[in-house]
Amino acid sequence: MTYLAQGARVGLRRIDHGDRTEFLTLNRDSADLLARWMPGAPITTDEAFDGYLARFDDPANEGFVICRVDTGAIVGRANLNNIIRGTRQDGTLGYCAYSATTGRGYMTEGLRLLVRYAFGELDLHRVEANIQPSNTPSLNLIKRVGFRREGYSPDFQFIDGAWRDHERWAVTAGTGPGGA
Repeated sequence: MTYLAQGARVGLRRIDHGDRTEFLTLNRDSADLLARWMPGAPITTDEAFDGYLARFDDPANEGFVICRVDTGAIVGRANLNNIIRGTRQDGTLGYCAYSATTGRGYMTEGLRLLVRYAFGELDLHRVEANIQPSNTPSLNLIKRVGFRREGYSPDFQFIDGAWRDHERWAVTAGTGPGGA
């Protein structure tokens, strides 16, 4: 398998139509985990998967899967959304792990690869992530990747039936482990 970036245990590649079955199974199996943190319903149908992939036809959005290099199995997904060029050169990171593979460090390695890819191949200067304050595992993950807390956004996004507050975190080129 060819990866855009590869570490010791995981590789980063673009999501594609061939990922449908595995992706949908992972999302179905992790639906309870994802529902409280992710906007919209978990992607569990062919139609939802097709809509998700269609987002990446727009150059302002990039979609990736993080895979184990030994098996090729998907362990997580990540997006760079709302990419702004010109004087900003930034994008917003979205990601999720799956219940079967959480707590093993795959996402830490994968998001570090993604941030390096964003600063290198995609020529971004800044990557932002917005995380609910009660999502401790995600906050710990983003800290390990090298993001720094920049602020707090009340009622930031409608998730799981309510407007949820979020902490705003970011990393810029050259400022940390993920931004190296």
